[in-house]
Amino acid sequence: MTYENGTPHTVESIRQALWENDAEPKGPARTHRAEELVALAETAGDRQLLLDALLDLISAYQFSSESGKTLVPFSRLLRMWDENPGDFSGPALHRLHWRFKWIIYSLTGNPDIPLDAIRRWLPDMERHYRIAGYSLRPVRSAEFYLAQHLGDDALAARLLEEWTGADRDRMSDCLACELNEQGEWHADHADDERALATWAPVLNGEQSCAEQPHLILALSLVPLLRLGRFDEARRNHLRGYRLARGNGSLVPALARHIEFCALTGNEARGLEILAEHAAYLDNDGEPLSRLEILSAAALLLRRLVELGHADRPVPLPGGITVTAEQLLARTREAADGLARRFDERNATDRVGTRVAARMAGTPFTDRLPLGVRGARLAPGSVARPKPAPESAPESTPESAPVAAEAGSEDLAALLAEARRLTLAQHPDARAAWRAVAETAERTGTGLDASASAEVTYHAAVDALDDPDTAVPLFRRAAEQFEAAGDLGEGAAGRARAAYTTAVSGRTEEGLAELDALCGQLRALHADGRATARQLTGALLAAARVRRGTLPSAPDPDAAAEALAEELRAVLRLAEEHRTEDRRMRSRIADTSCLLGGLLAGRGDAPQAAELFARAVELYHEAAAPWFAAEAEARLAELSLALGRPEQAEKAARAALDHGAELLEPLGRAHLHLILAEALAASGQDDNEVAGHALEATHWADEAAGSEALAAWARLVLGGALLRLRRFDEAASVLESALPDLQEHHQEGQVVQARWWLGECLDALGDHRQASEQFLLAADIAKGWDGQRDHAVLAHLAGDALNGAGLNEQAAAAYARAEELWRGLGRPHNAARAVRAQAWLALRDAGRGLPAARDLMATAEQLLTEAVAEPADDDSHAMLRTALAGTYRQTGELLVRGCGSEPGDEDDDGTARHAYEEALGYAEKAITVLAPLGETGRHDRTGAQLMAAWLEADLGRNSAADTRARAVLDDYGDEDGSDPDATAERRRAEARALLDYIG
Repeated sequence: MTYENGTPHTVESIRQALWENDAEPKGPARTHRAEELVALAETAGDRQLLLDALLDLISAYQFSSESGKTLVPFSRLLRMWDENPGDFSGPALHRLHWRFKWIIYSLTGNPDIPLDAIRRWLPDMERHYRIAGYSLRPVRSAEFYLAQHLGDDALAARLLEEWTGADRDRMSDCLACELNEQGEWHADHADDERALATWAPVLNGEQSCAEQPHLILALSLVPLLRLGRFDEARRNHLRGYRLARGNGSLVPALARHIEFCALTGNEARGLEILAEHAAYLDNDGEPLSRLEILSAAALLLRRLVELGHADRPVPLPGGITVTAEQLLARTREAADGLARRFDERNATDRVGTRVAARMAGTPFTDRLPLGVRGARLAPGSVARPKPAPESAPESTPESAPVAAEAGSEDLAALLAEARRLTLAQHPDARAAWRAVAETAERTGTGLDASASAEVTYHAAVDALDDPDTAVPLFRRAAEQFEAAGDLGEGAAGRARAAYTTAVSGRTEEGLAELDALCGQLRALHADGRATARQLTGALLAAARVRRGTLPSAPDPDAAAEALAEELRAVLRLAEEHRTEDRRMRSRIADTSCLLGGLLAGRGDAPQAAELFARAVELYHEAAAPWFAAEAEARLAELSLALGRPEQAEKAARAALDHGAELLEPLGRAHLHLILAEALAASGQDDNEVAGHALEATHWADEAAGSEALAAWARLVLGGALLRLRRFDEAASVLESALPDLQEHHQEGQVVQARWWLGECLDALGDHRQASEQFLLAADIAKGWDGQRDHAVLAHLAGDALNGAGLNEQAAAAYARAEELWRGLGRPHNAARAVRAQAWLALRDAGRGLPAARDLMATAEQLLTEAVAEPADDDSHAMLRTALAGTYRQTGELLVRGCGSEPGDEDDDGTARHAYEEALGYAEKAITVLAPLGETGRHDRTGAQLMAAWLEADLGRNSAADTRARAVLDDYGDEDGSDPDATAERRRAEARALLDYIG
């Protein structure tokens, strides 16, 4: 007798504890408990119990980060077998031989085990397998693994053939695990196509096990990158990391995901994965697994240092934080040292060479968007200053003319090119003026007054990020223009100085100066000494500043209306002079955009959309399509809000075509998101929706303060992936989106994310977690005015809980859904919830068939009353179909509830009575569907076939034959005569029934 916490332990209680521990999640707690149970079993005096405890301890070690500890309990088991083989029953003997394979791998993965000792275990393994009558396939596999580890490729290749040529039996590893190693061999030898072909049955879902496809998804990453199949690599990372995360037995897989991030421009995500699993860097478990994560971490940290993030803090277990550079030194030293120990043990350089190659890896791409939330490595990209109305942004479309060659000493040619590009409002104009200034300074060549003024003006434009520099330069340029006799350009330059002053925080001062300059320019224009472009530029600048003051105006609405009128006046003036200068078209477009933005903010989206559409036309007329990008982006946004997805799509595509490179990251993210939403709203290809949503997540993550937009983009991406049935990817993206959705968005978006995530998890078979998401979403939706979403989510939660085998909780969820559906006046849905409760009641030993029948009767009554009420044809058909379905399910429930067939020990006729009653319900279903004609055809024939099978089970073959032939007559008895899959299934079932009854 043994005691724990004062409680005596018996052999039975220890065995019960073994069973309970075996059901626990893999990890340190389970391993520690397994060690305790071995100690208890040693004192119980029961060799069979000790044997089982040791076998369970080996399992606990193997499926954790401590697989290197398996040798001790396994050696003890072998001694027990040698001492008394009779103690090992069939299952125990199988488990012993199965774990023999684990030992070989564990020994190979520990550099402290001499190579000769490992080699001695292999003949012992073969001897035990021969004695037990097992195939030598696992032995050859173990020999192959050792040869591959040592770098003996010739021997490994021969053993691979012997391994795959040997017979499979119940001692062989599962096919998925065998394919894992075989594909890895091909990948290690750079035969990536063959590796992926080998892994295909696992990657496609045909083969799986407890550790697959987790490992193969990770192994496939670098081969896919080498082949340029980046999108597949991204998918496999999202799928695989979600499976491997936090699993101590999958440290090599985690290492591959860290490596993938380092090689695809996702260093920030790689750092998050490393930080979450940093305990494995110093883990004293299986050394070869530790070497995998050390070398991957060293690669990632080296990339971070190279990118300028040497001081980036990295949290480690125990509350310790080190810099990326400090951790790099530690991991590199540890990896080199551990690799050296393996190479010294093996007398080869194979391990060290592979580790060095991994740590020296170079990225396959600078940017591979993943779609999941990740920390940013640095503040967002520095935004280029917005171009002035008469300047062009920096970027050259493919169709743009080429500027004069950089470094040219021909100042006159450079000056002519700069002026030409300025007149064309070309993106290269600013660079051309810089070239003029640099060449003049380098050659000591003087410029005339006009050219000097132009150079100064464009130097001011380049300095807009620093108003203290830009404003004096604009004023100096104005003086130079005036000295050259160009009073209009001088006033325009002063207007730019005043505008820069106003938008840099001194609003009143700048606006007052702007208004004065506008008056001066009106006078100059009236005298013919200023152009309409110069005047409207100043007027538009003043309007821009005034728009920024609207929120603080005493009467914002009145101020906004006055500003709108001011802008309309500018438009009229610009339109009068549109033919004077091609750039006037751009000025009209600029004014239209400002007025459109003002009207959009006041709720006049249709008029705003018209103005932005007009602006787009004018920019193109001005041969400046790069300016159109922002107007097209606003038009796309407004069109989407107005429910015009096709127009939104067209505008968003145009914006991306004409100027995506000109936009800041946040603007690019917004454009891709609009396009994704427009495509989704018009029901177009979800692959393209996902592609643009993915781009949106990337650009949003590049920008500072864009968490809200990034979360929305991930929500759109998750929905598209769900519709594409890429459930594991969608789940990863939606899980990643939730924190920011909860922080930055309304309840509706959070509910949608949890709803979709629940559907993904349910499809992946994780019913318990799915139910949690549905219930969390339902808990939010219960507070809404409309309760339909609440009802749907409660019902979905019931389905998921049912799938998880949580009957009591499922019944409660269905009852909640029933109540909600009744309150919404939806008897069809309420009846579905009641029927689900009936099936749960049938499984409940305390309630059973009587309670289930009562619930089915409740569903029947609900629908019978609803059918009797007036309704349109569609609703009437739906209700009749639901009632027929209730009759059918009642019949099925009766058959299931009786537990046997007529004639099978049915002395009291219970089964026959149940089948007769079920047949009656099938007849009721046929009758209630009869008036629906073609609409109810499939449901009616389904009920007819149910009745036919029941007739056959009751021994009435003639009646069954008649019913089956009636179904064939209903559809026509020719294969392929009806493309409807349901019709084909009905015909096939009818023929199967006829064959059954002979």
